[in-house]
Amino acid sequence: MISSVAVLSDVHGVLPVLEAVLAQPEVRAADLVVVTGDHASGPQPGAVLDRMLAEGDRLRLVRGNADRELVALRHGDEIEVPDEITPWAAAELSDAHVDLLAGLPHPLVIQVDGFGPVVFCHGSPRRDDELVLVDSPLTRWADAFAELPDDQQTVVCGHTHMPFVRLVDRRLVVNPGSIGMPYGRAGGSWALLRHGGVSLYHTPIHLEAAINAVVAGSTYPHRQAWADEYLAAANSDADAIAAFTPAGDRP
Repeated sequence: MISSVAVLSDVHGVLPVLEAVLAQPEVRAADLVVVTGDHASGPQPGAVLDRMLAEGDRLRLVRGNADRELVALRHGDEIEVPDEITPWAAAELSDAHVDLLAGLPHPLVIQVDGFGPVVFCHGSPRRDDELVLVDSPLTRWADAFAELPDDQQTVVCGHTHMPFVRLVDRRLVVNPGSIGMPYGRAGGSWALLRHGGVSLYHTPIHLEAAINAVVAGSTYPHRQAWADEYLAAANSDADAIAAFTPAGDRP
């Protein structure tokens, strides 16, 4: 039985912060590392996927909406392009990278000691792009969890780039936050599930060095501006909640 899982999310093609988090002693000691989606849509897409693959079988990937979009673009499907960097990143990936992303599961269910079956997803268990926030009303959470079996009482999600732990009508919900595009404060946020308990962690970074590493390690034309905004967490958690909260949930 797996007794400890380190959970990362939303790496978005940022290698130096990913490396810093993977080097943390608690991550190295975990039985398993799960990354809950949006792996490569960013300035260092191939390097990030190669780094995660180097972890071997101890690291499992879940599909995010940005991963699905990268695959669709490479397959020539007509989609609404979410931003400028996504088509660039899609073109940078190798065929093997695209095949990897195309085969990722969503959701992924793993038995973890002290939790039972844990659901690892991106937006929600039913949709990789569903927006559920720490302050979303219970009715919205109930809709997102409507198809879950009763025995799946722990859900780990990503997508909104803000770490939290909360109860939702007896279910435990965890969001580890973001590695590559944090909202609120710079650095890599992640979570650890161990022996039935949850801990949220934050790995500080040397911001200037991380930005310089991304700029040096990418050919994306606007990599400096991208890194200055997203690695530095120019967007606060309050900004993100205001932007992501569905209109019907606002007072």
